[in-house]
Amino acid sequence: MSLPPEKASELKQIIHNHLTRMDIHGKIRDVLAETVRQEFGTGHRPLSEEDFMRALQHRGIVDEVMRDLHFSQEVPATEAGPSPATHKPATHFVDKEATQLKKTNIDPTRRCLYLQVLGGKAFLEHLQEPEPLPGQVCSTFTLYLNFRNQRFRSKPVPCACEPDLQEGFLLEVHKDSLGDGSRMADATTMLSISDPVHMVLIKTDPSSETTLVSSYFLDWRSVLSAPNGKTSMAVELLGVGSECKVPVGVLNVKLELYPPLTQTLTPDVIATQQSLERKRTAEKERLFLVYAKQWWREFLEIRPSHQTKLVKIFAQDENGVNQPVCSYVRVLRAGRLLDGPRQAARFVSLLGMERAPVVGGGAKQEQWCTLLAFLCRSKGDCEDHATLLCSLLLGFGLDAYVCVGTKAKATPHAWVMTLGTDGSVTFWESLTAHRYLHRPVDPDAPPLAPQPKPSHPYRTVGCVFNHEAFLANCQPSDAVELCVFDLRDGARWKPMSQEAVRSVCAPGSTTSLPPLPPLCASQLDPVAASNQLELELRHLLTEHRKDLGVATAWDDHLSYLLSAALAAYELERCTGVSCGNEEFQDAVRRAVPDGHTFKGFPIHFTHRNARRAFATSLRSPFCDEIVCCRGDHVRLAVRVRVFEYPESACAVWIMFACKYRLVL
Repeated sequence: MSLPPEKASELKQIIHNHLTRMDIHGKIRDVLAETVRQEFGTGHRPLSEEDFMRALQHRGIVDEVMRDLHFSQEVPATEAGPSPATHKPATHFVDKEATQLKKTNIDPTRRCLYLQVLGGKAFLEHLQEPEPLPGQVCSTFTLYLNFRNQRFRSKPVPCACEPDLQEGFLLEVHKDSLGDGSRMADATTMLSISDPVHMVLIKTDPSSETTLVSSYFLDWRSVLSAPNGKTSMAVELLGVGSECKVPVGVLNVKLELYPPLTQTLTPDVIATQQSLERKRTAEKERLFLVYAKQWWREFLEIRPSHQTKLVKIFAQDENGVNQPVCSYVRVLRAGRLLDGPRQAARFVSLLGMERAPVVGGGAKQEQWCTLLAFLCRSKGDCEDHATLLCSLLLGFGLDAYVCVGTKAKATPHAWVMTLGTDGSVTFWESLTAHRYLHRPVDPDAPPLAPQPKPSHPYRTVGCVFNHEAFLANCQPSDAVELCVFDLRDGARWKPMSQEAVRSVCAPGSTTSLPPLPPLCASQLDPVAASNQLELELRHLLTEHRKDLGVATAWDDHLSYLLSAALAAYELERCTGVSCGNEEFQDAVRRAVPDGHTFKGFPIHFTHRNARRAFATSLRSPFCDEIVCCRGDHVRLAVRVRVFEYPESACAVWIMFACKYRLVL
């Protein structure tokens, strides 16, 4: 098998670098000198090439070279395509042994950081868990990483006091700009890269429910002072939310630079750089806090009732760290994973809704998750959904803001607003993907003048913000139906200084800001998932009818016809446009003979658990009537369509149907 020219040259370069690192030329010179002394010292004939090769083999140098020069098949583990910020594809998952890195796709001109996780310990919450039996379904740990636009995921391992997390990840350490992209990063350049490795540990229980265990930011730069470019450390993971100061376990981590540095830094230089970064960040955050306090005092002086408005300037992340709310929104481009704003809204709505868990009663636990933690857990609170949707809409070029206010029963809520160039105001509900056009009520209009009725569920709004603007509502009433969203009107909206917001919220402004992860493509095969779920539902339905003492006969043609309806339902959820219903109804009329009755029941899920879906469907009297149908010439049909979205989110549509002959 012949290699392409570019692969052949890359392979030659890898071998050359490896032999240079082994100092193969020095070893050959030593063998040659020793052989010449031995042979010429006894008056032997001149040495031939065969004699020289025999001497190298005799001393084991050829075997050593071949043993060290491993090649392995690449196993991609990131879930997205090439990063738009880099002009070369990122290096992905690394096949590994316990002590040696093996990789065929290492670019020898770029510096890489090889991060190994060598197991965990002291996860005391799982101290009493028994050893899982072969084939037994149990709770698992999965470790997710993000570093400079590169995302990785470990294989799931059973939860235990000492989980067997054994993984290796190859991270490219390079500049984002095209000018420095192909230049080998030296120690000084890498010291200036303050981006941490964001590590998120997720627990998945047997029912596929996920829990955020820990979120940790690893400063990897200690490896710059390590001899041979290798260092090991024990990373203590802390809990999240109300348990953010409680240790949950320890991961043993080994870091290795490849190729190693020719000149390392001293630990004092690294510590000094980290100290300067912390001081610079602390000073920026202090100045912003001073400004925010003064801004808030000015806001309260406008009207005393402003004290009760929901003006949210800071929010706690999963680690209990207060961050300005503007820092939770970034311009996020989805590449080719999403086609437009409405599809982005549909994707965000498929991520689960779950409030942060709290021990005991009282008010809800506040927790605005970092984007990586939210995506890895695949569920979060309304604020997590709103900030993600706002980031995606900004990426699609819209003028988008997160709104903080209340909905029915004065429940605090967050949603997204976009302002059109024509002055239109559109509300986006991130939990459902519904869109509402805002038409304000004119309080000064005559009593009999017609007023628009609000179609949205929102009651009050206290502030709006995005990645570079924060504005508080200073209108006499904070009722949404009365608000005018002309953000340039200083009499209605009090803005913060954009320079102040940018000083702590712009990318790279402070080292405390978490890096922005890219979206990852789905690993789900929608066709295979649809077939599997449909087979499981058929089996469950057949068994259910058997328990009722009723036989089951299937109509495969009718099942196939249901696909058109399911596709139309998903298209309507994405675009708000209903189409294809006429063709579906015509096809069903042709498939159902005269004198027969057709009944269909569609239902939507965001999971692929057949038993849960079937049990939920049976709670509907209409579905139960179809599943338990008795009569003459009863034929049943079920169709499943799984629609994939980024981050392995999925929309699952199921339709149960039956046709039977009426008996008079």
